[in-house]
Amino acid sequence: MNTNKQHRSGHVVIGVDTHKHVHVAAVMDTIGGILASLTIPTETGGFPQLLDWATSFGSVLAFGVEGTGSYGATLASFLRRAGHKVVEAGRPDRRLRRMNGKSDTLDAEYAARAVLAGFATATPKSADGEAEMIRQLKIAHDQAVEQRTAAMVTMKAMLVHAPDPLRNEAAGKTQIALARHLAGLRPRQLEGPEDALRHALRTLAKRWQYLDAEAKDLTKMIADLVHRAAPQLLEPFGIGWTQPRRSSSWPATTPNASSPKPPSPSSQASLPYPPAPA
Repeated sequence: MNTNKQHRSGHVVIGVDTHKHVHVAAVMDTIGGILASLTIPTETGGFPQLLDWATSFGSVLAFGVEGTGSYGATLASFLRRAGHKVVEAGRPDRRLRRMNGKSDTLDAEYAARAVLAGFATATPKSADGEAEMIRQLKIAHDQAVEQRTAAMVTMKAMLVHAPDPLRNEAAGKTQIALARHLAGLRPRQLEGPEDALRHALRTLAKRWQYLDAEAKDLTKMIADLVHRAAPQLLEPFGIGWTQPRRSSSWPATTPNASSPKPPSPSSQASLPYPPAPA
């Protein structure tokens, strides 16, 4: 920590440059400029140290924190619970970086100056309550759906090159039926490509079933949270929890309406494959 003795107004702003393992803070007096800097660990034990250090210089007008949606999220939440104003400082101007160099202390000073000058005014998200719970569950849900779709697309692609008996057995089945059928395969010893194909299809089918169950469990949890947090959004007919504020219908063609959109992997995966032979 370093400190400069200057004339002070008793009112300060704090700029914080956040990182994965350490945070660097700078305190700026409203008339005395930069007074000091401090480096703290990112563990919660370092946050009270930062708060005590900041308030020792006077009345804190605001904290300007970089990365309130990533490395600075926990710090921003702690400061807000302590009753302080927190704003998103943003990244320093590239031109200033080229002129003055790049360091964590300089970034913290830029954050403090941005708050004092009124350039940094955005209020970071609270990262608590039902909204944050839904966001976290939806991350896991979307990944499960994406991987489930990839598994189904891969199974159908591998079936194209499967022997006729196996391909005919899978013909015309829905996703659930196809996964159930392939998961029930009894592969023989690995003696040829067909044996390896059966093992691969069985593995992919079991993966699809697991991801399908996981996605459905997460869907139910998210729907319960949406209903608890904002039930009025679900009242209109045809509106689900996934996009309650968006239209339920979307154009099916390109902007010039000259040709239809190509099917997405998820829409392809939803079709029965392959079609039953005539």
